[in-house]
Amino acid sequence: MSESTATAQTSPAERSEESGGHGGGTTAILAALAANIGIAIAKFVAFLITGASSMLAEAIHSLADSGNQVLLLVGGKRAKRAATPDHPFGFGRDRYIYSFIVAIVLFSVGGLFAVYQGVQKLQHPEE
Repeated sequence: MSESTATAQTSPAERSEESGGHGGGTTAILAALAANIGIAIAKFVAFLITGASSMLAEAIHSLADSGNQVLLLVGGKRAKRAATPDHPFGFGRDRYIYSFIVAIVLFSVGGLFAVYQGVQKLQHPEE
């Protein structure tokens, strides 16, 4: 089989892996996940030491970022599934669905937490 025929029969992801690629950003997502977990732990420790609500908010934010990265990893894994008779073009678009879910989670959780903090400050202004 010639080089051009072999290249035409492999997917871009397979060619990327063969040529030393990073698998569509998985390495970056894993690095960010590890960093955010470490940051979240440090911020929770800072909250426990200082009692500052801003540190708690930041720790929860870092934890939410970690959850988002887990969702992106799940979406990437599901997108690599092979085509089936019910899905003849494969599952590549799953990556976009999970990215959309991440966006919804970011805005909704962040917004709800901000509203919660605002209500708490209005009810207890001296704390």
